[in-house]
Amino acid sequence: MVTTHFDYLIVGGGMVADTAARGIREIDAEGTIGILSDDVEEPYTRPALSKKLWTDDEFTWEKVPLGTADDTGADIRLRTRATKIRPEAHEVDAAGETFSYAKLLIATGGTPVPLPVEDRSNGERSLTFRTAEDYRRLRALAEEVDRIAVVGGGYIGSELAAALVQNGVDTVLVHTGAVLGDAVFPAALAERFEKLFRDAGVQIVAGSRVTGGEADTTGARLELDNGDDVRADAVVSGLGIEAATDLAEQAGLRVEDGVHVDAQLRSSVDDVYAAGDVASYPDRLLGRRRVEHVDNANEQGRTAGRNLAGAAEAYTHTPYYYSAVFGIRYEAVGTLDSSLATVEDWIDAERGVVYYLADDRVTGVLLWNVEDARDAARAVLAEADTLTRDDLVGRIR
Repeated sequence: MVTTHFDYLIVGGGMVADTAARGIREIDAEGTIGILSDDVEEPYTRPALSKKLWTDDEFTWEKVPLGTADDTGADIRLRTRATKIRPEAHEVDAAGETFSYAKLLIATGGTPVPLPVEDRSNGERSLTFRTAEDYRRLRALAEEVDRIAVVGGGYIGSELAAALVQNGVDTVLVHTGAVLGDAVFPAALAERFEKLFRDAGVQIVAGSRVTGGEADTTGARLELDNGDDVRADAVVSGLGIEAATDLAEQAGLRVEDGVHVDAQLRSSVDDVYAAGDVASYPDRLLGRRRVEHVDNANEQGRTAGRNLAGAAEAYTHTPYYYSAVFGIRYEAVGTLDSSLATVEDWIDAERGVVYYLADDRVTGVLLWNVEDARDAARAVLAEADTLTRDDLVGRIR
């Protein structure tokens, strides 16, 4: 078996791999970098797949790749799935080869949650949505067929439904909530959020879980838990991801809702780090958590790369996440859960801030059409122990 050595080896080919390679180069200009990716594309800006590529005619495909190899000299092996990590030997097996390393970064991200649908279309009419390949297939379907069902009312599901309907597709959105967004937003805001979709023409099937069904080359039928069926020409899952921790578990790393890392993003095994969707890390403001959003991938990847190269720096960034649909953009820092107490501070009919409180302590901040306020939101979380409800109104503008 062929063995190839890299000073720095990254398992996973997403945005973490890109920023990690750049972080390495900030410290070490010469060390060899290898990236093992099971994707068919070099690292690209993943959020565009459900956002700007659908809604901004000027944002074309050539703006999606990140230029990782050209900018960092990384050796990127595409269609190369790692199958085993042997930390004691500092080796990774992938695609019939062995790769040895001095330092390893696990950036395997997550795998999309599939639908409980029998797929006889070989993925032609029943899709998950995660990769550039998935985007291209859904884009082709949007031009080929009349009606597409989206399953899932979270970030990806809502963005895909908005993208499809804005591109002339008859769109039905199936989700388990009573109102779209009601797990995250206060009741009145969830109603406003859902109205954006209904006004755009999205058919919403609420309070419904898909329990079965089938897809073939002619279309898809979804069986719901109330006995109803939903029929469409195709269906796409927007049910989120599960952290891809199998490799780490098999390698004997500590895994608890992700690969358990310390403040420097080191795993429980020497010379092995983890970052991005797959990493459970100690946030300096919010405690241990795992974050599946692009800001965390970018910032954590960079810190991981610098630490692979010897920087020994703590990851102190508290990431934000965002979504953009139908001309509104919301950003959030911390925990958004509609079961928590909230303080709403509306600047006007279209712009406002919602604070989420647990035991009268702010644990999350939602910025609704409020720009350039993420640092102010982080400051609220940092000072949460000293702030009262009265201190919150008017604090962010």
